[in-house]
Amino acid sequence: MQHSPLPHASPIPDDANLPEETLHKAKWLTLKKRGRWEYVERNNPGGAVIILAVTPEDKVIFVEQYRVSILKNTIEMPAGLVGDLAGAEDEDVLVAAKRELEEETGYACGHIEFVHEGPSSSGMSTEMIAFARAWDLVKVGAGGGDETENIIVHEVPRTEAGKWLFDRAAEGFSIDAKLFAGLWFIDHPEAHTR
Repeated sequence: MQHSPLPHASPIPDDANLPEETLHKAKWLTLKKRGRWEYVERNNPGGAVIILAVTPEDKVIFVEQYRVSILKNTIEMPAGLVGDLAGAEDEDVLVAAKRELEEETGYACGHIEFVHEGPSSSGMSTEMIAFARAWDLVKVGAGGGDETENIIVHEVPRTEAGKWLFDRAAEGFSIDAKLFAGLWFIDHPEAHTR
């Protein structure tokens, strides 16, 4: 084991610095191996962004869609990949957030700010997910996602959002665990890392 350069951090495994191998590459994901560790790498270097959106009526915007990977309907916040469009591989995270918000929900935002970024599943993937806070929302379209998506938009009073999520879970929906971090960020507008 090697010592981490970070104070009070766990040691670095000996095989963490071995050469990286590519086991399989597909359109969106690449399966990698380093020593005994197997993980997935996103092929778009920009990662993903989750949009924390609250309407002028103080309603949190959630989206519902079926996710083939888990074979369930999920409740999520508006989100999407950054830099996944041809010709826009260097897309800024906030530009992607605005684009995804409008595409999925039909809302445009007057203001948007970066809140935080972290790994989506650090034991399995290199993907980083950013949170962006959007406000001064104006309805400009129907939403519903792009031609590959079938998104249902839910607007839930902010003070009832936590209970609403647990009620959906009781009905059998899969609730993205990151939503609870998102609700905390919504309730703490002063919180951000930039």
